Amino acid sequence: MSTRTVIRGGLVITASDEIHADVLIEDGRIAALATSSTPAAEAFTAERVIDAKGKYVIPGGVDAHTHMELPFGGTFASDTFETGTRAAAWGGTTTIIDFAVQSVGHSLREGLDTWHAKADGNCAVDYGFHMIVSDVNEHTLKEMDHLVEEGVTSFKQFMAYPGVFYSDDGQILRAMQRSAENGGLIMMHAENGIAIDVLVEQALARGETDPRYHGEVRKALLEAEATHRAIKLAQVAGAPLYVVHVSATEAVAELARARDEGLPVFGETCPQYLFLSTDNLAEPDFEGAKYVCSTPLRPREHQAALWRGLRTNDLQVVSTDHCPFCFTGQKDLGRGDFSKIPNGLPGVENRMDLLHQAVLDGHISRRRWIEIACASPARMFGLYPKKGTIAPGADADVVIYDPHAEQVMSAQTHHMNVDYSAYEGKRTTGRVETVLSRGEPVITEREYTGHAGHGVFTPRSTCQYLN
Repeated sequence: MSTRTVIRGGLVITASDEIHADVLIEDGRIAALATSSTPAAEAFTAERVIDAKGKYVIPGGVDAHTHMELPFGGTFASDTFETGTRAAAWGGTTTIIDFAVQSVGHSLREGLDTWHAKADGNCAVDYGFHMIVSDVNEHTLKEMDHLVEEGVTSFKQFMAYPGVFYSDDGQILRAMQRSAENGGLIMMHAENGIAIDVLVEQALARGETDPRYHGEVRKALLEAEATHRAIKLAQVAGAPLYVVHVSATEAVAELARARDEGLPVFGETCPQYLFLSTDNLAEPDFEGAKYVCSTPLRPREHQAALWRGLRTNDLQVVSTDHCPFCFTGQKDLGRGDFSKIPNGLPGVENRMDLLHQAVLDGHISRRRWIEIACASPARMFGLYPKKGTIAPGADADVVIYDPHAEQVMSAQTHHMNVDYSAYEGKRTTGRVETVLSRGEPVITEREYTGHAGHGVFTPRSTCQYLN
């Protein structure tokens, strides 16, 4: 049975336009847009009418970097696909791309099947997968081709975490050469993990065990060095490169230099690097453990370079790297040894609101907000224009956003399955009111009306910045 919805009277904001228009949704897709001066607008009739007067009508967010149920450091990320995608919806994100993990000694297929089993039937919004490649060999290189064919078109490698996810330069080069052939995109965690491990050992030997030392040993120069090395390896392989969670001025400079040379090199940053700093890591009584993630939070002066990179398009995407661990029972595994604190923090619910606050604070424009949170991640990972915009034919992933509502971020009110907020007490202006996923209401006037199993696996084409 055909269902029609019309969203009336809102300001429709995409990466390219701002227009007062009514939006007609039919059978889960955007059917038409009409301004009030268009005769067609009066003809829009529907079973469901949503009044968006005084509100923004924006595409659902695309969070291209999440870790639901990730095993790490002897425990698991505390959000399941069910709780994590529900929280995403509350925050105005209607598509996540999570990371399936290949374990050393196992195939990519086994890892991907495991993640399909975790997500299938449990998600409130749509999802895709990247593949973490931990064991490069002839078999896994061939498997990369098959994964690209079935819509898993990006592969993550780690220059950090020796003994867990780490790939050496030779393995990285081989995977990059393969992606140059099959159209895949290599995503790089760029930190010199071998050198960092030496610094960790030395710090612990000196009795430097508090959370703040996590930031001190994972030096910005070692992020910059790894970023530079990844760029050069990609250049040798003739492959594109996407550097995840860029946190430091020096790493942004490496990306900017490569892009100035015309190389297909891309970068992502995350809200934690834009809004938090080493001041948080230094909070007393082990509170700093809440903010342990990798790459680590940097001194506040790095934030200006990240905002500038987002304005100049040397950084194209803001994702969350959502990887929550509870303070009690998980983060405290590292009491007395910062290297045992599970790395990661919660944020999938906060990203759209924090970036709207950045608009109000003068860091970015409204359209750039939508670009870095919706359109660019969709293009980067082969989902555009199905996701990331409001245009005829696109999936009806639509958020009614109240730009005037004020809120205070808090663990008391968030929907992520974690016992603290990284932004506890932060006041922001702007809030999600209603969320549609493929035309179905998931959040209705600040009430959850979605259900597990609505979200479906979404195969992706290859990076659309390379076509």
